[in-house]
Amino acid sequence: MSKLKILLVEDDNNLGELLKEYLDLKGYEARLARDGEEAFNLFRKETYDLCIFDVMMPKKDGFSLAKEVRSVDKQIPIIFLTAKSMKEDTLEGLRIGADDYMTKPFSMEELLLRMKAILRRSQPQTNSAEEKKIFEIGAYLFDYEQQLLKKDEKTTKLTTKEAELLKLLCNNLNQTLERSLALRLIWRDDTYFNARSMDVYITKLRKYLKDDPQVEIINVHGTGYRLQVLGA
Repeated sequence: MSKLKILLVEDDNNLGELLKEYLDLKGYEARLARDGEEAFNLFRKETYDLCIFDVMMPKKDGFSLAKEVRSVDKQIPIIFLTAKSMKEDTLEGLRIGADDYMTKPFSMEELLLRMKAILRRSQPQTNSAEEKKIFEIGAYLFDYEQQLLKKDEKTTKLTTKEAELLKLLCNNLNQTLERSLALRLIWRDDTYFNARSMDVYITKLRKYLKDDPQVEIINVHGTGYRLQVLGA
């Protein structure tokens, strides 16, 4: 399967190189441009699966670049990166047709997860591991799409948030899932009240998974949670 191609435009040399290196490491083919003009020249020469545009750039800003790209390809997903958190910028990005919008500084892991979510919607034909809908968790079978957790003859119907949280844990099996990342992806905000709400959901998931001693959701102090499955 060929690698998905990403057009990355970032005028900060250090951040641009870091992002390119990270995306290449994660299995993508990233092309890095330093300004809007260079980016549009690259866009006209090659076909891309997703664009990541910095907003504030020399020669041509990210919004102007996005308008030009959209005039050529109305469907290609675009994520904006900006150092600003101004509401006007967010609205402008959405008006142009941004698929997502991230304010610096941001977690590269969160950017990657958002990219995967957008690419799943825009390329439903792909069969990547990130699109996995059925998960084996020890003696349990978790059907994310149907929101069902099964063990032997017992089936538990999960709520949407329970299913989203369990899927994130499964995608990070035996690894730490950052608490703040889960809150931003599922609750869209890592406030104290949302954090307390997530604790309640974690308690519920522990209860659903308690019949298999090989399966455990562990608190990682000060960081998050880890779905641990012995032998997995």
